[in-house]
Order: sequence, then structure tokens, then C-alpha cells
Amino acid sequence: MSQDVMEQKDQRTIREREPVREQPRAQQTPRKPERSGLFLVLVVVAVLLLVVGGVTLLMRRSQYKALAKETETLAVPTVSVVHPIAESDSEDLVLPSTLQAYVESPIYARTNGYLKKWYYDIGSRVNKGQLLADIDTPEIAQELAQSRAELGTAQANQNLSQITASRFEGLLKTDSVSKQEVDNASGDLAAKKANTLSAEANVRRLQETESFRHIYAPFSGVITRRNVDIGNLINAGNGGSAQLLFTLAQTDPIRVFVNVPEVYAPAIHQGLGAYLELQQFPGQKFYGKVARTADSIDLNTRTLLTEVDVPNKSGQLLPGGYAQVHVEVKVNGSRLEVPVNALLFRSEGLRAVIIDDNHKTHLQPLMIGRDYGTTLEVLQGLKPTDWIVINPADSLDEGVQVNVKQIAQPPAPAPASSGTGGSSGQGNSTNNGTRPPGGTPAANPNGTNNNGQSAPKNQ
Repeated sequence: MSQDVMEQKDQRTIREREPVREQPRAQQTPRKPERSGLFLVLVVVAVLLLVVGGVTLLMRRSQYKALAKETETLAVPTVSVVHPIAESDSEDLVLPSTLQAYVESPIYARTNGYLKKWYYDIGSRVNKGQLLADIDTPEIAQELAQSRAELGTAQANQNLSQITASRFEGLLKTDSVSKQEVDNASGDLAAKKANTLSAEANVRRLQETESFRHIYAPFSGVITRRNVDIGNLINAGNGGSAQLLFTLAQTDPIRVFVNVPEVYAPAIHQGLGAYLELQQFPGQKFYGKVARTADSIDLNTRTLLTEVDVPNKSGQLLPGGYAQVHVEVKVNGSRLEVPVNALLFRSEGLRAVIIDDNHKTHLQPLMIGRDYGTTLEVLQGLKPTDWIVINPADSLDEGVQVNVKQIAQPPAPAPASSGTGGSSGQGNSTNNGTRPPGGTPAANPNGTNNNGQSAPKNQ
């Protein structure tokens, strides 16, 4: 009995164990691929994380390099550069002046009397030798009559002395008279001749004085002033403006005097072309030439006095008028023009910052000429191919590394033509074939270089 019971228990135990053993087998068989997929996913995720991490590190490293490079670049200042503008060697020198008559003469009387009549008024054009006025001189007429009478007396006395001297010389041959009497007669004759000559000179003097009652034009010109009228008392001589009869001026040609600055004195010479411009004749030019110079610099004004003669056959140019004289002068040496904001005022003097081919600064001393307001004339210190910094910082010093940026530059104005028809120079320095430091092509004002391509920036 107990054996049966034990067998049954064993069988029951075996049955209970078999399902337990089979169940896990049945469950483990489908879970095996799930574990493999999960492992694969984990591997893929790990690889992706490694890739992402590597890419991130590379990106950060690249960013760090870019940031370092940008920081290094930003540490180098950027400056704007331009070329100096070359001025033409022919310059239209403009100077103020006052028109003057070529010859101007005040006319006075040389005899006393009353004005009998005048024939020409102001504005009248007269020729040389024309009668301008007559003066009534009764006193001179009477003096002339008296001197003529005295001349007749002197001539009669001379004739009598001549007869007496001739007679005594004949009697001396027969010893009828003494030698002393002959000498006395000869001496008296010489005295009478002298008296006659004196009377003749007095007559001629009064004749000349009487002839001055007729006032004649000493040269051809125009009457610019008349100070007398009929019946005015006329006194001889130039005793003040009250005694001035007429003022006569020759206005063809007309002359102007200009004070040329000393720097242009070597370029002024006789025959140099010039022309006048007047406000009352807009657009009209009156051509002439330099007639002469003083050949001396005035110590007070440091200028050269220069005379320009201009033909005035039409009479449009009036003495005393204001005019602008344009003289085309040839300038010795090269002159450049730079903006005023390109200069540094240092204790050692005026400087300009020049950029060399290595993008390094150089403080260049300058010699300044004229001040045009927004620009200055540079006589020495720069070349047309130099690149100068615009608005340089005070911190810029010698040998500073910089980046350059070319800015648009307007062309230089062409010089105005003068009376000699001077040529106009090339004024656009941006098209002179030069390049900025480092090989950057020169840019035109429209932002392109001479080959039509945009100017590259600094790397």
C-alpha cells in the first residue's frame, strides 16, 4: 500500500515536473531573438552616440579655431585708404585786379586867363592833336606886343652900332680915329647884339605862353573828366584838383596789375597767356598776355607785381572796373591733393599714415601748400601710388599691422583752360593702374576694379 502510494507520488511528481520543465522551454524559445535585437539596438545607439560625440568635438574644435582666428583678425584694426589725387602741372591761377587805362593823363593849363570855350565833354573820344578848349589870355597878348616892340628897339640899336663899328674900322686905316675908339665901337655892337637876342628869346617865350591858350589832346583816348566850364578863371600850373581841366585816358589796350604769389613767380614771364572775366559780361573772356613784371618780390606782400595787357578795341572794358585775371602757369614739380581728414597733427609736425605692401603703417612727414577747404595741397612727402589712411586714429604708430579697405574716391577735377588754350591733365588717380597693398586691385567709385570685377577684401 505504501509502495503504491509512493509510486503514485513519484508519478505525480514526475508529471508536475514535466510541465514545469516543458513550460520554460516553450517560453525560452521565443525570447531568444528579442534579446539579440535589444543588444543590436544598444550597439547602434552607442555607435551613434560615439559618432555624434566625435562630430560635436570636431565642430567645437573648428568653432574654437574660427573664433580664435576671428579674434586675432579683430585684434588687427581695419583702416580705410585712398590714393592722393595728382594735380595737373598746368594751373589756372585766378587773381583779383582793377582795370587801368594804358595811359591816363590829367590836363592842366600852362597860361593864365578865362576859359573861353570847351569842345569835348566826358565820354568823347578824341585823337591826338585835337583842340579841347580855348583860354582867353588878354594879359599875355599885351606882354607879347610889348616884347615885340622891345625887340624892334634892340634891333635898331644893333643896326646903329653895326654902322658905327664899320665906319670906325674904315677910318682906322687912315689914322683918322684911334684904336681905342674902334674897340669901343666893336664892344657896343656886341652888347647890342646880345640885347637883340634877349628880346627875341622873350618874344618866343611869350609866343609859347600864348599858344597854351589852346588846349590840345596829347594822345588819342577818351575824356573821362571835365572840371571847368566857360568863364572859369584859369591859373597856370597843377595847383590842385581845382585847376584840373580834363582827364584823358587811353583804353586800348587796357592794362591790369596783379600781385602773383611768390611760389608762382618763376612761372610768370613775358608773353604768358591770360584772360579776364567780368561779372557784367558772364561767359565772356577777354584774352591778353603778360606784358612785363617787376622782376622783384615785394617784401611786404611777398608777391610779384605783374602787368597784363588786353586789347580793348570795342571799348567794353572800362578803367576802374573789377576783373578776375586767369593766368595759366606751369608748376615745377609734382603736387598732390589729399583730404584734410587724412592728416595727423603730432608734436613733431604734420604727418600722413601710409600703408606699405605688408599692411604696416608708416608716419610720413608732409610739406603742405594751399588749403582748399576740404582738401590740402601736398608739395613734398607723398607719391601718387601711395595709400594713405582716412580718419587715422591717434593710437596709430609706426609699424602697426592693419587691414586695409579701399573707399570710393571721386575723380580729380580737370584744370580750367586759360587764354593760351592749356591742356587738361589726367586727374583720376583711381584709374592709374596702381593697386593697394597686398595685391588688392584699385576700385573705381562704382565698387569695381579696373577689370570690371569687385575689389576683394582682406583675407
